[in-house]
Amino acid sequence: MDLFDSVNDLHTEPLAARMRPRDLNEYFGQHHIVGKGRLLRRAIKGDQLSSLIFYGPPGTGKTTLARVIAGTTKSLFISINAVLSGVKQIREAIDEASENRKLYGKRTILFVDEVHRWNKSQQDALLPWVENGTFVLVGATTENPYFEVNSALVSRSRVFQLRPLEDSDLFEVAKAAIEDRERGYGKWSIKFETGALELLVEKSAGDARSLLNALELAIETTPDNFPPPIDDEIYISTDTAQESIQQKAVLYDKEGDYHYDTISAFIKSLRGSDPDAALYWLARMLRAGESPNYILRRLLISASEDIGLADPNAIQVVTSCATAFDRIGMPEGAFFLTQATLYLATTKKSNTTMAYFDALKAVEEEKTEVPNHLKDGSRDKHSFGHGEGYKYPHAFKDHWVSQAYLPDALRGRIFYKPSDQGWEESVQKSVLDKREQQISVMMEQAPQEVLTFSPNNKERDKWIKRTQGDLNENLTKIKNRLFDNLKISRHFNFLILGDDGGSLTFEAFKRTPEGYVLSGVEGRESYEVLNYYTTTLDSIDRPEIFLGTIPDTEVSFEVLILKNRLTYFDKNKDLISKLLKYIKKDGNLVLTQVIPRESTRLSNIVNNRELKEILLNIEGVIFNKESNPLTNWDSKTVINHVKDLGFTDIESEIIDTTELRVIKKENIDTWFNGEFGDVLNELNISETKESVVDKLKSLISEKEIPWTSRHIILRAKR
Repeated sequence: MDLFDSVNDLHTEPLAARMRPRDLNEYFGQHHIVGKGRLLRRAIKGDQLSSLIFYGPPGTGKTTLARVIAGTTKSLFISINAVLSGVKQIREAIDEASENRKLYGKRTILFVDEVHRWNKSQQDALLPWVENGTFVLVGATTENPYFEVNSALVSRSRVFQLRPLEDSDLFEVAKAAIEDRERGYGKWSIKFETGALELLVEKSAGDARSLLNALELAIETTPDNFPPPIDDEIYISTDTAQESIQQKAVLYDKEGDYHYDTISAFIKSLRGSDPDAALYWLARMLRAGESPNYILRRLLISASEDIGLADPNAIQVVTSCATAFDRIGMPEGAFFLTQATLYLATTKKSNTTMAYFDALKAVEEEKTEVPNHLKDGSRDKHSFGHGEGYKYPHAFKDHWVSQAYLPDALRGRIFYKPSDQGWEESVQKSVLDKREQQISVMMEQAPQEVLTFSPNNKERDKWIKRTQGDLNENLTKIKNRLFDNLKISRHFNFLILGDDGGSLTFEAFKRTPEGYVLSGVEGRESYEVLNYYTTTLDSIDRPEIFLGTIPDTEVSFEVLILKNRLTYFDKNKDLISKLLKYIKKDGNLVLTQVIPRESTRLSNIVNNRELKEILLNIEGVIFNKESNPLTNWDSKTVINHVKDLGFTDIESEIIDTTELRVIKKENIDTWFNGEFGDVLNELNISETKESVVDKLKSLISEKEIPWTSRHIILRAKR
């Protein structure tokens, strides 16, 4: 059967039908899918089509592409319109295709126009025959196929989205119709008043059919009698063009930028909270014949791009106005356009949704995988450990727990920066507080506490990370004890050392809005993460981060805070005296320090009596060795040292924090290849080192063990 039967007299057909392209050389637009070298163009020319779905607005060339395929392919071509046909026509097409395949070994291409109009059962009826190759489906739809077409059909088809034609393409369409002597108006001299053809093109809004219909009306109604004698001139005025396109219009400037300039002025007026200007540009667009639906689309975009979370209600208002407009239409629909415009122009503004593009850039730049604890553990938890370590927020206070949700390569990256406008201001503090806690816990995960001391390799002795269950609570506990008993004025300057997690730094920053916070960190990663985060704080007085211990500054500070900077006491006790010059007279020294000799020891967590005895003997030697800078001091040592430096009003308290830790087998190997092993050999115990290590591994490795750390918190006056 012939899909596109023609009639003997082409001029009994509308111009749009007569000018349908007969091959790809006559096809204008859609260069992204049928331009030279494109996949679809190659497939059509090579007659190697697989199932296709053409998706796009009316007048963009979907049916025309089907006609080109029909004129090119050697396959049988069957056409069905989904509006006019049902299961009966599908069965007839299947029978014809099956017979053609069986008798002649030829393929059949089934073209279904408006395929979205079929219901699910009708679409399902096609599926087996597409799968077994009885025919190749070519569907055309104005609706999004991912929502309106059976997902099984979509998954077996290539989907090509056709866009509204560019103005340059529409001019080519008009030129072809004007110059074609056989199917168009090439037998006459068609002239246009300046701006008349441009008006037809602009008002066609990317729809070739609309342009050809308007062109046909303009040309054939201009002479008193059509057709006039061959070679006569037909002059199309701007007024004729306006009447033909059936929209009121104003003249466009010579560059054709009216549409873009006006919508730009409209959106910028909304963004600038000028309701008068926004109303003027709205009225000007509607008077010029701009599509109300286009304006509503731009209002919807603005509701998220320029208002966003400053007023989450904005998107609902515009959506409701758009729905109301669909029901009412013009002219009364102008009320809904006006309401949406005034709402967006007068509400609070925030462009934080632009954060998406920062996240997208990170996706494109970084190759990452989902962190293990965030992976789906329902399928392969036992095989690969996916999902292990994930903390279920609802099981914690306030239904929140600090844990990492970004890949390791993006630790500390900030995309969303909440504004201080409208509703977003109400969540700003919560977002920032949680983010600071996330960063603090994330950076505190780096091993800090040490179990033994080896002069040649301190890094080797640093041991396992904490688990995250109680870490945030412990950090908050220490932070509150440090600050709650410290009398702070808003203008104080803080020097903070050792706060690689940032919790103390951010707290000082919040408590001293007119002051200055300088924070020195030890780790390069902490330096980079905290530096990056501080750039997101909208304040000229944001904390300043430096890498190291001694600052390069001439500023004097009311408060010096040291966090775990005296762990190897003999080696680090001179640090405070070196920093005295930075503390103002009557300034405050505040320090928090874990005391290794008073914290949990291995012997505390082992229940095996014989092994416990061995560990107690080893620890007795290690913790009583006067030369060991890790264990040869306690809280009294710190207090006396501060007193010797001349500080007064010394207050101190001891705090114990407990958290779950996981001891790895390699940690045990490290300890017994170092100081624990050396002492074990010195004690001349009958138990071999290998035996002790094996027993320890079997008893405590890979298990969550409560570990208590003892801290001294000290406050003093210079």
